[in-house]
Amino acid sequence: MLAAALREPRDRLLRWAEGRLPALTRWRAAEPLPIELHPRRIYVLPTRFGLMFGAMLVVMLLGALNFNNNAALLLTFLLAGAVVLSMGRGVRMLDGVRLVDIQASPVPAGSELHVRLRFETADGRPRVQLQLAHPAGRLPFDIEDGAATIDLAVPTERRGLVSLGRLTLACEYPFGLFRAWSVLHPDTRLLVHPRAEARSPPMPRGGGGEGEARVSPAGEDWHALREYRHGDPRRLIAWRASARAERLLVREFATPRSAPVEIAWEATAGLPHEHRISRLTRWVIDAARADGEFTMRLPDATFGPDRGPAHLARCLRALAVMP
Repeated sequence: MLAAALREPRDRLLRWAEGRLPALTRWRAAEPLPIELHPRRIYVLPTRFGLMFGAMLVVMLLGALNFNNNAALLLTFLLAGAVVLSMGRGVRMLDGVRLVDIQASPVPAGSELHVRLRFETADGRPRVQLQLAHPAGRLPFDIEDGAATIDLAVPTERRGLVSLGRLTLACEYPFGLFRAWSVLHPDTRLLVHPRAEARSPPMPRGGGGEGEARVSPAGEDWHALREYRHGDPRRLIAWRASARAERLLVREFATPRSAPVEIAWEATAGLPHEHRISRLTRWVIDAARADGEFTMRLPDATFGPDRGPAHLARCLRALAVMP
């Protein structure tokens, strides 16, 4: 409850900051890949540990001055110098890092979208103790040999083309006293398929009757005899028929194909809009599993008749992006 109450003031503050420091928040504008970090868009603030360490240095300085202790003064200034130098090390870890690619295989709405992000460095230097922050979680990683690939699990709630949102790349190297960070807002949109209806009526079929048989050596039903061709398995040779015909004949088998399937938007009339999409999704998946040709007809497009994974992917994408 408290987090929800604070979210709206935080969003207003970020929108206000966007107008004055757009590189800090990247609230509005999304960026095309690749996105490269440079010092002008990297920000640094002390961590809680850094603030406590700074307060300790102040106390040490006051004590050393009060007692006129040169050794304590030397130690205090040495530690302060290390603090100042460490602030630039975190910036160097982020400087030159590029987000070059974002990929994800489509999943049904409600499942986790496994996003693969690829980072590279312009100079090939290793980067250590990096952290990628996203509302879905925080992932630590290192960049070695100039490139690194990390997997991010993003929960999904709705179908369509989903934006990954704002990513925060941060580093607290080397001592955790300062946090250097930059916000990445890629314009990549990832596909989320509709949910398939759990229980649906049988698919509508068109054309009536069974489809044509498909000739296949691994078929179920005997189909015909043909001339022997080099490379045919010996187990398929019809020896008795070959003896009568005085030439080698080979048995052919066939697998019957199911009747053609026509999946139409009109077949789901009377259902709510999202329920219609969910039912069509179920029919499309079932038709693809049956390994038969099917056609999907939407109000503004027709897909097929066709079969195979590519045809299934086109149909699911069309259902996912329907308004």
